[in-house]
Amino acid sequence: MAINFVDQSIDEIWEQITRMMNKHPDPHQDSECVYQFDLSGEINGTYQLILNKGRVSVEKGAPYNSECRIAMDFNEFKQLLFGCLNSTKAYMMGKIKVDGSLGLALKLEMLMKKYKDNYC
Repeated sequence: MAINFVDQSIDEIWEQITRMMNKHPDPHQDSECVYQFDLSGEINGTYQLILNKGRVSVEKGAPYNSECRIAMDFNEFKQLLFGCLNSTKAYMMGKIKVDGSLGLALKLEMLMKKYKDNYC
């Protein structure tokens, strides 16, 4: 099942992410954290990805305190979802900004690569 985010709205993208991650919870089974994405560019907005012991949800806006806040352009966000973004390189080049746990940001990159390699 290949996931194609190219022609989808941001809401459809988040819906597919939550559906896939809830269907296959093993890679994030022990995770409890809130990632906040501050997107700019083609799509602007704030979204939170909530990982809670094998369950995933997404909230528009910032209703919760986040352990890792990531500010990035929407195009870099799509590359992250496809498992194609080297977040360390993007961070060093200033393409993404991380506030909070840099370790959680790196963990997210590895998590998305696992989903791409195993479930997409």
